[in-house]
Amino acid sequence: MKLKKYILAGIFSVSATTIVSAQYKEPEKKDKVEIFRPEVVFDSLQARKMLAKGSAVIKGIAYTKQKHPLGYSVPFSPRILANKMKVVLLPVTPYFEEWYKLRKDKENIRKKRFVYLSDQAYRYRLEAITNSDGEFTFPDMLPGRYFLQGMLNYTLKGKYNQYTGSGYNDYGGRTDYYQQKDYAVDHEDRIEEFVEVKENGEVVKVKLH
Repeated sequence: MKLKKYILAGIFSVSATTIVSAQYKEPEKKDKVEIFRPEVVFDSLQARKMLAKGSAVIKGIAYTKQKHPLGYSVPFSPRILANKMKVVLLPVTPYFEEWYKLRKDKENIRKKRFVYLSDQAYRYRLEAITNSDGEFTFPDMLPGRYFLQGMLNYTLKGKYNQYTGSGYNDYGGRTDYYQQKDYAVDHEDRIEEFVEVKENGEVVKVKLH
């Protein structure tokens, strides 16, 4: 009886590797990536004009809030200032408005759904670097609406008690033993904000978080 079982297993194994054609073929499962693009044509001339020199100033502070190691927000958590982070400023053109709406409605990184911002649109931008207090400045701005974005990387460190085993006494009582361990969890927060300059000469203050 044992010999028969072994022979049957061998037959099925050979059959699985030798069948190469059939009436119906099941397609392989692959990760499908979806890319969405704005239908509005990017106007480079408009973007260039919006980034011409004016006399207004955008001054801001960039920060995020400390999160739980599992990734969710913690109420009343302390600020983490953006130290030496690049802040990107993009003019809010009709092309950008559609891109942002598409990203809000369609983008889902877990499902591999992304919204594409063209290289040409990204070329028309300004950049600033924050200081150790998270402060940044964009001088010489014209009146208009702009979008600010930065990627803030930080590491949360702490301690936790790791269960190492249990002991029992002569009376059946149990004692659990723990050892204190260190942990470090890396995070990357995308922080962004819209800002509007209403007139030349004004100083617009913004919190980028």
